[in-house]
Amino acid sequence: MTFVIGLTGSIGMGKSTTAKLFAEFGCATWEADEAVHRLYRKKGAAVEPISNLFPSAIVNGAVSREKLKSILLQEPLAFSKLEKIIHPLVASDRAAFIEKNIADIVVLEIPLLFETGEDKTVDAVVCVVSDEITQKQRVFARGTMTEDQLLQILARQMPTDEKLEKSDFVINTDNINLAREQVSKTLKKIHDRLKNARNRS
Repeated sequence: MTFVIGLTGSIGMGKSTTAKLFAEFGCATWEADEAVHRLYRKKGAAVEPISNLFPSAIVNGAVSREKLKSILLQEPLAFSKLEKIIHPLVASDRAAFIEKNIADIVVLEIPLLFETGEDKTVDAVVCVVSDEITQKQRVFARGTMTEDQLLQILARQMPTDEKLEKSDFVINTDNINLAREQVSKTLKKIHDRLKNARNRS
């Protein structure tokens, strides 16, 4: 039986890095952002519905993230319209990943885990966290986001303190070696839990 971890945290907190650490320990990992890239590329499942909604966001048969960001910044109400397209497609991609995977532990990196109610579909929630300065440095180092865009994203996310309270495990990503150690301890606790469950059955 596969144990499903929901990995979440605010933007720039280190979700992708933490997902890679889980992969180092043999977990199968799925990342929402990678799924969105698949949906946005040429012939991706999101191209046609987005072209019907935001024609100017399509460049050479694929969804341009930069143009889409610009549209969303100018039209705040467009977020909800986009989410109605993307969330079901991402959920379908995620379900297909889980179905075909045979790993003991699967890690699903879902930024809006709590906001979308997906925390109820996983066996445990791991929340990543870092200090605010590090968070902003990581976000702006990408060179793809402005201060206004960051504030817009943060306004749509549950405050970090609330996420931490609702989570089963917390991984601090300020230091990669410490984060790796915390991932190892988290997996040991989960493996112990699974072992105890098997012994009782």
